Amino acid sequence: MSRFVHHLYWNVLSRTYKFWPDALWLKMIYRSKFHRRLNLSAPKSFNEKLNWLKVNDRNPLYTQLADKYSVKEYVRSKIGDEHVVPCYGVWSHFDDIDFSQLPDQFVLKCTHDSGGMCLCRDKSSFDKTAAKAKLEQTLRNNFYWWTREWPYKNVKPRILADKLLDDHTGKTLRDYKFWCFNGEPKYMYCTVKSDDIYENFYDMDFLPVAINHGFRRSEPEFEKPEAFELMKSLAQTLSQGIPFVRIDFFWVEGRVYFGEFTFYDWAGLRPFAHYQQDLELGGLILLPQRS
Repeated sequence: MSRFVHHLYWNVLSRTYKFWPDALWLKMIYRSKFHRRLNLSAPKSFNEKLNWLKVNDRNPLYTQLADKYSVKEYVRSKIGDEHVVPCYGVWSHFDDIDFSQLPDQFVLKCTHDSGGMCLCRDKSSFDKTAAKAKLEQTLRNNFYWWTREWPYKNVKPRILADKLLDDHTGKTLRDYKFWCFNGEPKYMYCTVKSDDIYENFYDMDFLPVAINHGFRRSEPEFEKPEAFELMKSLAQTLSQGIPFVRIDFFWVEGRVYFGEFTFYDWAGLRPFAHYQQDLELGGLILLPQRS
């Protein structure tokens, strides 16, 4: 395909993607990423099953768990308030925020988004203009459409202000991402983001595992956190009744904080270094009956 035709092809898709049925759209996107057919009638691999779950497992609870504000009450009821990041407020519009009521440090992010946030370490120098532009653009987006991650579709777009977690190391806060299969945490990985992305996977004894999701390992290996067993237990509690979910935690100044639920890691569209690994991990997901 020539560069012109390729550009035209994606330009047409970018204008029509909301009109495509979920299954058909996912099959097209999957083929472009994996160069193989997406089998939704009898999925076998990890990524195939995540895409099957997008189409077929539409538990209304998932919308609450994907909402970065509403999830707090759910997590509080399951594992306790001490593991919930304190929230200073939630608003429908940026101009509704009364910054005089916020502490000197905080994080602003949208309830329906993944990844985008504005960190404030000093309110006196916080660039409100830039934050407003970024967050108001995010409020207009619906994270569901491009990758059809169904739980995000009906999350009410709002802005929330959370406590800024800081371990005072001067480095990016480390989070621990647990892959839970049918209520059992099996693997956990840490991510390092610099100019590149590195992922280090570990088993539930915190021994390195050669899962390769297309990223190199960071060296040296991470040290086992003191709260690893607690995080593992909390992940098990929170993942009950869910075929697959990634549950993230932060460990800051001796306390474990819940991060987020992610139902389709990398949207189910990130190839492994070897397809055999995709198949082996897919065998750990037991699919429910279609809802």
